[in-house]
Amino acid sequence: MDTPNLPGNAEGFDVAVIGAGVVGCALARAFTLAGARVVVLEKAADVLDGASKGNSAILHTGFDAPEGSVELACIREGYALYHQIRDRLGLPLIRAGAMVLAWSEAEVAELPALMAQAVANGVTDVQAVTAAEALRLEPQLSAKVMGGFRVPGEHLIDPWSAAHGYLLQALENGATLMRQAEVLTGRRSQGVWHLATTAGAVQAGLVINAAGLWGDEVDRRVTGESWFTIKPRKGQFVVYDKTAASLLGHILLPVPTKTTKGIVVCRTAYGNLLVGPTAEEQDDREHATLDQPTLQALMQRGQDILPALAGHEVTAAYAGLRPATEEKEYRIRTDLAEDYICVGGIRSTGLSAALGIAAHVLRLAERSYPPLENPVWPQMPSLTGEAPRDWQTPGHGGILCHCELVTRREVEAALTGPMAAGSMGGLKRRTRVTMGRCQGFYCSAELARITEGRLAQPMLGGGDGAD
Repeated sequence: MDTPNLPGNAEGFDVAVIGAGVVGCALARAFTLAGARVVVLEKAADVLDGASKGNSAILHTGFDAPEGSVELACIREGYALYHQIRDRLGLPLIRAGAMVLAWSEAEVAELPALMAQAVANGVTDVQAVTAAEALRLEPQLSAKVMGGFRVPGEHLIDPWSAAHGYLLQALENGATLMRQAEVLTGRRSQGVWHLATTAGAVQAGLVINAAGLWGDEVDRRVTGESWFTIKPRKGQFVVYDKTAASLLGHILLPVPTKTTKGIVVCRTAYGNLLVGPTAEEQDDREHATLDQPTLQALMQRGQDILPALAGHEVTAAYAGLRPATEEKEYRIRTDLAEDYICVGGIRSTGLSAALGIAAHVLRLAERSYPPLENPVWPQMPSLTGEAPRDWQTPGHGGILCHCELVTRREVEAALTGPMAAGSMGGLKRRTRVTMGRCQGFYCSAELARITEGRLAQPMLGGGDGAD
């Protein structure tokens, strides 16, 4: 395609990754550690600003993934890789375990097949539980439960520090991040891709499209065609106050349907309790709005499962968009003759599968680069309490957000470095500032002063500040 003559950096790279969601961040890490010179092109002001900013934060085992699928293979490999690297990057893991619960005779009838599928998928430690056993394991559970099975390996993680850690490791080992760099067109000449972006021209030997909700559009802009269509699927969540987290140990999963894993009730890595997501088809790729009737229905569903939730307060609600397509499968396509790989249709399992997808795509690329010796392993800040928090160590400069115990030093650190927050949403994801019970009522004024001139949009200027 024709490439506009834009000013900017025309530096050449081995690999250009389009999109800085969790999959793009994992791809950047994998190719950088393999020795490639990598550039990540993100159209937003910050990373994780698309589909990856809203999910249920579960590290899945793949027990219910389609047998023999690429998705299953990537989840299983991603799950194993997360366990391998999490200590070296300082990433949390809350070993919750899950229970898949049936609430009707029809759902009870589906349990044996789901357990058989789990075993076939390599998740061999699933255990059937009667209603009485489920109530013994979770005493706050509704007595209407009719049975289920345990999946001990399902865990909770921080949905954002994982992706931040992947990308930060790539950056600290030589990768480049270009933000507000929307890819406009692509042209391949003499074995080199020439990408025109809103931040300037970029040249790369291999292009990997990991643009999430815009994957099909990026396909068309770069190659002139796309083989799939994104069909955004909205998921709304309600988040209960930290007092509700004591009601539950396991992740409570419903019997899944063909289109969705259903509404989950679980703690979060930050000590809250969430109920969601919904699964709502829509055309809008950018806006995930909340609506009161749906949130009320989620709260009711939560109370149907855990009646004691009625006595706890909802402190927040959010919605995310999953990049679903016309098919359930991941849409990963490799064109080595054109040095182009599309990684599309990565839906709700993307967080669990990201490291596996990156390893899979690295193998598909069939490239070799000068080996990277002694890679840097950055340590991510502790936000979940699994390790000591910053407020528990001297010299933190004072607590800025008392709801989430976020210090001034943490905020300042998140605003500096190779992956400095570029938006208020990005600063929240790095620190949890303003994400507690008061939703920033008490700390926003001081936060606006600290962030002045350092974010793409000022905190009190509307838009981004409301993220």
